[in-house]
Amino acid sequence: MLGVVGLLAAGVGAMPAIRNIGAMGRTAHIADVPIYEVRRDTFVRRVYAEGNLEAAQATQLSPPGGVRGPMRIAWLAPDGSQVDAGEVVIRFDPTDMEKKLEDGLSARATADSRIRQKQVREDAQIRNLERDADLAAIEMDHASEFQSKDPEIFSRMEIIESEIDGVLAIKKKEHAADERDIQEELTQVELDLLAIERRKAQLQIQEAESELQKLEVQAPHEGIFVLKEMWGDLPRVGSMVWSMQPVAEIPQLDVMQAKVFVLEVDAGGLVDGIPATLTLDAHPGRTFEATVKKVDALAMRRNRRVPVQYFGVLLELAETDPEVMKPGQRVQAMLVLEELEDVLAVPRQAIFDKDGQSVAYVLRDGEFKSVPVESGASALGRMVITSGLEAGDRVALRDPTRPLRDDGGGGDGGGESGPATPGARASL
Repeated sequence: MLGVVGLLAAGVGAMPAIRNIGAMGRTAHIADVPIYEVRRDTFVRRVYAEGNLEAAQATQLSPPGGVRGPMRIAWLAPDGSQVDAGEVVIRFDPTDMEKKLEDGLSARATADSRIRQKQVREDAQIRNLERDADLAAIEMDHASEFQSKDPEIFSRMEIIESEIDGVLAIKKKEHAADERDIQEELTQVELDLLAIERRKAQLQIQEAESELQKLEVQAPHEGIFVLKEMWGDLPRVGSMVWSMQPVAEIPQLDVMQAKVFVLEVDAGGLVDGIPATLTLDAHPGRTFEATVKKVDALAMRRNRRVPVQYFGVLLELAETDPEVMKPGQRVQAMLVLEELEDVLAVPRQAIFDKDGQSVAYVLRDGEFKSVPVESGASALGRMVITSGLEAGDRVALRDPTRPLRDDGGGGDGGGESGPATPGARASL
């Protein structure tokens, strides 16, 4: 029995070398924890984007200026087709202009008719007033010639009545003349108003005729006819466009650039002048150098139906190869947002959040010790450590304080601590 007890005692003394089995699972052994050795290296933060090639300079094609209201596209040249100088590439629907022309012609005819009617009525009224004036003159002459003035022949009452008749005849003549002058002035004002309506109709006719002559857009020079997006969609037959709104363009193919889109969440540090590399989907084996030329000020949706926002980025190519580069080709771009030399960078899963503080578990003296750390720049799968670690430190890539699962899978069985950036995808 003593030999058995001694053997058991010896086994108890050797327990540190054996994995303890608890209620929640097996305690992690050093051999079960993946380890990463910290070293100084170059840290590069990249972001990937996709987009299309476009010409750096292009001739814009749009509805002609001077057209009021929107115009409806009736015909378009095929997108990407080769066109010659002077060739018609866009036609607009003439329905609205033709209706405007008909309305103007109708308004002018109405104004002409009212002017003629007014002139006829004016002539009749003037003739009537002239007859009244002539009659008043005759009455005045008669009253003057046959006025009763001799008191020996006529009574006092007859003489007074004769004087009154003479004054009345004079007033009638003056009234007839004044009424004719007033009628002439009033008629002239009405004719002037009708003339204004006629001029308005004539201007509408001229405007409609001018717009009817602008229903076709011709190519100013030869090249490739390329449609431009409008609110996320390409223009098509039936689309409504406004004057001077770009509908298509004829690019100059000697200098190309790329318009790519970066997810809003990845755009931190995206500024003008950072380097990039570009590959064409049609020629994946070739890489072209580029530089960020412009970054949109606001993030916007590429598709109105999808609530994901992007920053538009314009890339200036170091060289253009017209043999392989065509407008509209899809491209893949890699933008270098940040590059740090001689820094300590570790995988994201080496940093854990413990009691609100970022820590790393460093292997020292045969056991893992919790060390507070401060992080700097980060990228997908990696982050820079500014303090807390040194080159040569060996850090755990999983929490060694958390028990292993009983199923022997070697995974985490739960606990309070975890990676400092849960859910982040790791990339070493």
